[in-house]
Amino acid sequence: MNWLYVVGIILFLLGLMVSIALHELGHLVPAKIFGVRVTQYMVGFGSTAWSRRKGETEYGIKWIPFGGYIRMIGMLPPRPGDEPGKLRSTATGPWQGLIESARDAAQEEVRPGDEDRVFYRKKWWQKVIIMSGGPAMNFVLAFVFFSILLVGIGLPAWAPIVSPETHTCVIPISEQRAQCAPNDQLTPAAQAGMKPGDHMVSFDGQKIGSWDDATRLIRSHGAGPVKLGIERDGKPMTLDVTLIAQDRPNLEDPEKIDKNVGFLGVLPTEVMEKQSLGQVVGYMGELTARVAGSLLNLPEKMVGVWHAAFSGDERDPEGPVGVVGAGRMGGEILASDLSTEKKIAIFVNLLAGFNLAIGLFNLIPLLPLDGGHVAGGLWEGIKRAYARVMKRPEPAYVDIAKVLPLTYALAIVMMIMAGLLVYADLVNPLTLTN
Repeated sequence: MNWLYVVGIILFLLGLMVSIALHELGHLVPAKIFGVRVTQYMVGFGSTAWSRRKGETEYGIKWIPFGGYIRMIGMLPPRPGDEPGKLRSTATGPWQGLIESARDAAQEEVRPGDEDRVFYRKKWWQKVIIMSGGPAMNFVLAFVFFSILLVGIGLPAWAPIVSPETHTCVIPISEQRAQCAPNDQLTPAAQAGMKPGDHMVSFDGQKIGSWDDATRLIRSHGAGPVKLGIERDGKPMTLDVTLIAQDRPNLEDPEKIDKNVGFLGVLPTEVMEKQSLGQVVGYMGELTARVAGSLLNLPEKMVGVWHAAFSGDERDPEGPVGVVGAGRMGGEILASDLSTEKKIAIFVNLLAGFNLAIGLFNLIPLLPLDGGHVAGGLWEGIKRAYARVMKRPEPAYVDIAKVLPLTYALAIVMMIMAGLLVYADLVNPLTLTN
């Protein structure tokens, strides 16, 4: 196995661990600000690899780097009518017994004097801020990574610079070959003396700002002489070029053929084009819409993952990828033959996309996800606002313990989905090439 592949996996896992740590920090900081007692701050799951207690909180790292958590006391309110910290001795019915056992476990952490430091007694807007802090941190990280990618590195773009791979002969579109034949006609570019690296800047006095500009101007001109402004080694030059007419693939639909369009005979050069911060917002907004759409179709996407895992179907490039699959992509990036700049760009894009997906997934308004607690806080705020307007007694805290059976069911579904993704990522991974 290529050592760069292993390094890529390790680097991705480290980036993931940092993202998880900051996600949990997004919960921890507002929880402490609002006075909730936090007993644990852990990155990872499973047995503890390292921990240290500072004040009332134990900070640590666990061996399985697939998540993290903070433990806040009093996540569940006591049974209506019970005193805080008091445990019930009996319960009736299997579901009721499950709920009451969870209440008892939550109350066991509440010490004398902690009555105002439990989570459930905080104001509704404080609950919303605490529970949305994690996803918000993921969005901040995604914006930072996308800014590094777009503003610092740039996005791949075709520039109107003559590529070294440009042919010097005219190969008719009807002939499926990539090499020049002895009797082939020279391209107008070759006849005019154009060289690799020449930067096209104007076409008959019209400015060329992009490869799309150059293509549009050349094709629409048709056959005939033009003045082509270029920069060669930083020096401006003007070349007299006589375009010819050729049949070329349509720019919008390559299956269609445009007849007798202007033809120069050059290929563009791929460059990394830096963007503005405003473009980062637009880029991230567009990607957010796409990811949100994928989440809405998640059940259907998981069916596709099932078929890919057990029937050998091709993985959907727009489908979900687990931590294992993303880690393999990290290894593939570093082990590839791409330039260092492109490796960094794709790696940063992978971390940015993963943080965006994690943030959006956690905002799904279902427990045990953060979005479920946010929804509970918002519902509590609506109930209290309605009571104030209608001059009614203040309602009780929203009791999320009542939906614990559904929460456990969803947790089991999520574990099955995670296991399926791990298996699919091992036997039929989604790679950069497919």
